[in-house]
Amino acid sequence: MDDQGETGRNRGRKVARPLDQARLDEMALGYVARFATSSGRLGDYLKRKIRERGWEGAGTPDVPALVERMVARGYVDDAGFALARGAGLMRRGFGARRIAQTLGRDGIDAPLVAQASGSERERRAAALAFAQRRRLGPFGTGSHENGDKRQGRIDPATRARQVAAMVRAGHPFAAASAMIDAADSDAAQEWVDEADDS
Repeated sequence: MDDQGETGRNRGRKVARPLDQARLDEMALGYVARFATSSGRLGDYLKRKIRERGWEGAGTPDVPALVERMVARGYVDDAGFALARGAGLMRRGFGARRIAQTLGRDGIDAPLVAQASGSERERRAAALAFAQRRRLGPFGTGSHENGDKRQGRIDPATRARQVAAMVRAGHPFAAASAMIDAADSDAAQEWVDEADDS
């Protein structure tokens, strides 16, 4: 009975054929058509598919050469991918360290990571966005001592938790502290505005 159940479950499934160069090329084209990607991510995807399905082509698959062809044709642009991904992460409030980790996993080179991490003002704006989204520091409710929001003083345990949340999001300790210690939302915005745009 177990044998019948197994075959019954697998009856409708197609067994994926092992890859050859033509199928690998098709798979790469399909992937870059569907997703904005980096050369590192494309290479990882193709290697994973070869592991999953096997290889029946002549010789060994040359994944780096295939990725290079996609780059040469303009289907993969690491610089554009890095800038778009970095900007998206900053809009969500993540800091430069978190952006660098994410782009590093995507196979982006260090100079492009530095460009995608934004200017000092953009990084501060990301810290502000994170504090607003998570209701930290001057954007929080009920965490100030004696309910005095004008003083901007948060009890020490809450402050430590909030600073730690910002640091985990990739912001430097000094920036996290400055945001959490801002007296009010206007002071937080002033801290962002006084940053250099470089």
